[in-house]
Amino acid sequence: MTTSYVFDTYAKTAEGRKIHFNVVLDEQDHQKAIAYAQHWLAGIDLADAVVTPENCFFYHSLEVPADMRAEIDKNGYAIYKMEGCPK
Repeated sequence: MTTSYVFDTYAKTAEGRKIHFNVVLDEQDHQKAIAYAQHWLAGIDLADAVVTPENCFFYHSLEVPADMRAEIDKNGYAIYKMEGCPK
């Protein structure tokens, strides 16, 4: 099994709304986690949301479930949505 790395991430929209999610990837690479967070936000029409290095940090590592593994294999990352994320 592959170990994946979870980056706890917060973004703030131009309207001041806070979005909380995890970026999960197969490398413990802080810069990639930020880039993937921004890519995902742009894909959900929140390109104006700001993610800073202080708001995206390594949290822990784990073996992810099959559906998340498929997403990482396809896109290079997966997003685990938490507070303020669209359904």
